[in-house]
Amino acid sequence: MPLSVILACAWVLAATIVALLPMRMQFPPGIALLIAAPVVIVWLGVDYGWFLSLAATAAFVSMYRNPLRYYWRKWFGSDEEEGRE
Repeated sequence: MPLSVILACAWVLAATIVALLPMRMQFPPGIALLIAAPVVIVWLGVDYGWFLSLAATAAFVSMYRNPLRYYWRKWFGSDEEEGRE
């Protein structure tokens, strides 16, 4: 079995374990997993093609949609909170 698949499986198990932690303990390992995911996804894409990479990207975005939305707003300045009363 290729190393990319083993690392992808390890990433999924690590993400599951982090999700089971209390919320205050999720941030540091969650950031590490957030940074490591694109590397693993690209590696899978190189080994197995763009379709698997696209599927892995969709799964990643689904899992990390709230942190990604937060950082998108923070980096690009589209703050929805200003318009709300």
